[in-house]
Amino acid sequence: MIIEGPVLKYGDKIDTDIIIPARHLKYTDPNYLAQHAMEPLDPEFYKKASKGVVVVAGKVFGMGSSREQAAIALKAAGVRVIVAESFARIFYRNCINNGLPLITLPNATKEIKEGDVVKVNVETGEVRVGNKVLNGKGITGMALDILKAGGIMEYLKRVSQVPTQGG
Repeated sequence: MIIEGPVLKYGDKIDTDIIIPARHLKYTDPNYLAQHAMEPLDPEFYKKASKGVVVVAGKVFGMGSSREQAAIALKAAGVRVIVAESFARIFYRNCINNGLPLITLPNATKEIKEGDVVKVNVETGEVRVGNKVLNGKGITGMALDILKAGGIMEYLKRVSQVPTQGG
């Protein structure tokens, strides 16, 4: 699974209230949520992301409350993959469950600049920036299967249709 796109870069400790402010949580439409993603930090985020981007960030991206809408908003806005130095655990799992890949890459913010075009191998964690190859942590096993299916709901639909032995 290879994903390529231009970088939008952010710093450390981007919490879920920055990713999707609480006042928008009463809405469930992914397109509505997308329009307000990252709004407090970058009011132009939706416009920039709509072309398909790679978000690069520092430490503990997605910290704070465990709102699933944060992953939904980013994906619907056009984020194709997130590369960060570290992630909040619940945010990480919410992204996997919603079909949004994440790569943990030490020193991501030092190695990658805003506007760079990167190529990310989700399975190996390899991030290519021009001629430079950076090695992050890839996604394997069931998490990768969930991503390839497009999220947990699609994954569960597929595995529930698999005939069992003897039945």
